Amino acid sequence: MTKRPEEIALLAESGRLLAKVFSHLDKLSLIGMSTMQVNDLVDRYIVNELKARPASKGQYDYAYALNSSRNNVICHGVPSTSDILLNGDIVNFDITLEKNNFIADSSKTYLVGDVSNAARRLVKVCYAAMWKGINVVRPGAQLGDIGHAIERHARQNGYSVVREYCGHGIGREMHEPPQVLHWGRPHTGLTMQEGMVFTIEPMINQGSHTVKTEENGWAVITTDGKLSAQFEHTVAVTRNGVQVLTLRPEEIALSESVHGKSLDI
Repeated sequence: MTKRPEEIALLAESGRLLAKVFSHLDKLSLIGMSTMQVNDLVDRYIVNELKARPASKGQYDYAYALNSSRNNVICHGVPSTSDILLNGDIVNFDITLEKNNFIADSSKTYLVGDVSNAARRLVKVCYAAMWKGINVVRPGAQLGDIGHAIERHARQNGYSVVREYCGHGIGREMHEPPQVLHWGRPHTGLTMQEGMVFTIEPMINQGSHTVKTEENGWAVITTDGKLSAQFEHTVAVTRNGVQVLTLRPEEIALSESVHGKSLDI
């Protein structure tokens, strides 16, 4: 379950490249693009520019380089030429990248154009909740501490946490032990050890936490039609705390605040 330092270094390289994919997406306005166009752009960028592999492609018979989950889609949304991003939408792009046989996993919810204050607030709280979870990662802490920190922040702001889907260990395989719940009680669950690598990826809903799967067998949506947001990072437990392996350049200050155990989002 734990990784050797040289393995974590390879995972960090995959994470560094994956962060470049999101920086590439950040340059797009997205309005008027189909989610399939975004998928194809990401696929080409990973293969041609980064000389890596989109790890989602072919996993579980999935045909695409990313999941695109728009508005009330919680996760596992499938890109489509008919799914056009409109002004006011929110959309999560969940992307995995493999380099040197090691996989990194990350996702980000984008604000498309002029987004309502309600949608913007949901996205902000979800992002903060992910960092609240990251902030408690250290040797000797327990996985329940992560879920408790995330759920407490979401509930304090009037939102619910999806329970059917969770973070996971990652390395040579996309999904490895342990499972990392985004809800729960503190001081419960597996004790974290130096060298563990896993994802933290809360899905936060405006309304009920209940979900249903669409007929395509992939997309998971809110049962009440309200919005859902998600963010994800791959992290490693270090001797003194946590290393965010998929950290994006604009997040360096946040990472430093985590190491200093001070976080205010």
